[in-house]
Amino acid sequence: MDTPEGILRGLRQIILEPDFLITDYIGVGGLGAAFVNAGILTLAAIFILYRMEIKVTGATISTVWLMTGFGLFGKNIFNVWFIMAGVWLYAQYQKDKFIKYVYIGLFGTSLAPLVTQIMFITNMSRWVSIPLGMAVGVFVGFILPPVSAYLMRVHQGFNLYNIGFTAGIIGTITVSVLRSYGLNMETRMIWTTGNNQILAMILVALFALMILIGFYLNGKSMKGYKNFYKYSGRLVTDFVILEGFAPSLLNMGINGLFATAYVLAIRGDLNGPSLGGIFTIVGFSAFGKHLGNMLPIFIGVFLGSLTKVWYINDPSIVLAALFGTTLAPIAGEFGWKYGILAGFLHSSVVLNVGFLHGGINLYNNGFAGGIVAATLIPIIEAFKKEE
Repeated sequence: MDTPEGILRGLRQIILEPDFLITDYIGVGGLGAAFVNAGILTLAAIFILYRMEIKVTGATISTVWLMTGFGLFGKNIFNVWFIMAGVWLYAQYQKDKFIKYVYIGLFGTSLAPLVTQIMFITNMSRWVSIPLGMAVGVFVGFILPPVSAYLMRVHQGFNLYNIGFTAGIIGTITVSVLRSYGLNMETRMIWTTGNNQILAMILVALFALMILIGFYLNGKSMKGYKNFYKYSGRLVTDFVILEGFAPSLLNMGINGLFATAYVLAIRGDLNGPSLGGIFTIVGFSAFGKHLGNMLPIFIGVFLGSLTKVWYINDPSIVLAALFGTTLAPIAGEFGWKYGILAGFLHSSVVLNVGFLHGGINLYNNGFAGGIVAATLIPIIEAFKKEE
């Protein structure tokens, strides 16, 4: 899709430009550079996990796919490492092995745009802004593990993107401090169009291949696939441990095709951010998501489009539907009606919480999902108790 020279120029733009929501790397550096950036990040994540001799589970798969997806909008080959360094330092401080926190480190790179913002976008001298950006990135990574462990109690595992909720809280506090010193975050919308044909071909081929490989490894059968529907998906539901790799691969391919078909059916755009949403669904299809608990969320967002002031294929709403499946465990645990309600509420909340953290938390839907789950779950349980 691009020449080596064009890719290098594109990677430079991706590293130096702001990354906060919504920044489509295809629009910043071109299709070639965006995919090279995502590919390098994915290989780096796999290499780290491989060198640490981590057994491949659903958690591993979801982590790697998130790095891939957000490598197309927000995470780049430069800004992620300061967060990782902070998590590593926390492990050293606790005298623990880094393997205990490596998933938090990789997921926690959702705050990587904060590093770029401070380093390159502020009016400060580079002699000040670059060390400050590095220091803030390391500090944020350092506090992620204890904060994320505590905040899991707030939504009780019904928000699959727990680190997104954590990053939203930390991002809100950090941006509030920066704003009080006059460092304001401007709104941003880079959303490319016109790539649906080529990207759809890539996605369909990729997910079809996953289904074929899963089918072959599963003894040339769909055996075990239906078993996923008996799980609510609430954290921690690791499908690879529970049902095996081959059925999980089938689930991933099927859900990937569904998510792609959804975007095309509503006449949405396939680009960096929407691919990030699709890849996140695919990754978490090994770690809690299946069509049974995701469909009510999609229906809830669709019903919202019939009554609210936005359209179903508006950029933010396309992402709300895809990433909003973070609330799939609500449908899995309490039934499809509550899942629809969660999707309906989420589509409103997610549009308003981005201002709090200035778009520097790439998992904005995880932040919104944590708020919705923390509010909705006690109400649902109260009504269930009455029944």
